[in-house]
Amino acid sequence: MQRRIRFLTYNVHSCFGTDRKLDPARIAAVINECRPDIIALQEVDVGRVRSGGMDQAHMIATHLRMEAQFHPALHLEDEKYGDAVVTALPMRLVKAAVLPSLGEPRGALWVEIDLTVVKLQVIVTHLGLRGSDRARQAAVLLGPGWLGGIAQGEPVVLAGDLNAIARSAAYKLVARQLKDAQFEVNAKPRPTFPSRLPLLRLDHVFIGEGIKVERCEVHSSALARVASDHLPIVADLVLEPLEARRADSQPAYGGNGKKIAEG
Repeated sequence: MQRRIRFLTYNVHSCFGTDRKLDPARIAAVINECRPDIIALQEVDVGRVRSGGMDQAHMIATHLRMEAQFHPALHLEDEKYGDAVVTALPMRLVKAAVLPSLGEPRGALWVEIDLTVVKLQVIVTHLGLRGSDRARQAAVLLGPGWLGGIAQGEPVVLAGDLNAIARSAAYKLVARQLKDAQFEVNAKPRPTFPSRLPLLRLDHVFIGEGIKVERCEVHSSALARVASDHLPIVADLVLEPLEARRADSQPAYGGNGKKIAEG
């Protein structure tokens, strides 16, 4: 009844590397090194002059032989910039919207991914640079229109560049309701930014109920260190359907209706 998936989150920096080279194929190659099933992307350009007018979400998905769902947090005429989810699994858009911001516009994208035995809710976001913005944005994401509207016990992953270290207000808000995947397996989580010499842990994968983390690592190959200014996080997750979790939580009873003693 369990389902294993590999999840990756990656701020691709509009596909500009630390060598200033624009190369969506290189971003796809970094992702392909990890062989993920579901990919959350931030800082994706679509139709922007600075990146040659290309549709980066579509290009990366095509390289990976997957499909993309894109949401522009910033939309000026034909130029778009925002977040995407890329996968070959059946995917349905649930919600895409902007988040409150006094600085650069920010948004979030929510998709439901059908894993046959369970439907996984995935929310990808890129929070603002101002601490006050991040706190408001995190509060909205935890509210009834987003995470607060998901049925209790339904598996959910919230991932992205939160621009937030562990002692920040935004991080603490999210960590009260969800578990940090890096902390589930690592005594000392690794930083993700800047990619050449990581010092800050700005990128995160948070998980809800019914998800176990088998592995969670910052992918720091030679290619990853140059393809973007952030390093991706890859997590191996195990999902168990709600019905199975409920069955496991029920006491076992013998023929006389009495609970069977454990051990």
